[in-house]
Amino acid sequence: MVTVAVLGASNNPDRYSYQAVELLAKHGHRFYPIHPLLTEILAQKAYGNLDALMMNEDIKLHTLTMYVNAKISSEIEDQILRAKPARVIFNPGTENPDLANKLKAAGSEVLEACTLVMLRTGQF
Repeated sequence: MVTVAVLGASNNPDRYSYQAVELLAKHGHRFYPIHPLLTEILAQKAYGNLDALMMNEDIKLHTLTMYVNAKISSEIEDQILRAKPARVIFNPGTENPDLANKLKAAGSEVLEACTLVMLRTGQF
């Protein structure tokens, strides 16, 4: 089981970020939705930002999967770096080369991949 923060999680079943949360749950991973306006997704508490999630000392974040564009991830770059995820997945459309380089320098594994494909093919 991997502990995963889903940055940009949605409660809309048509969105890939919702489908990722659903598939993470199906595969038995502990997931934490991150969205500034939502309070819950799939009966799991949603956090307004990464800092709020990381204030919980019981949470050891392994993977951060990105569902926000580069402009948004750049705006919260400090939070992302403070979270110190072991792995960051930039899903299609979320690529941010500058942030990716900073994460690599900080010791995170960085992937440009699709979380849904990774889960469905056993690569997660």
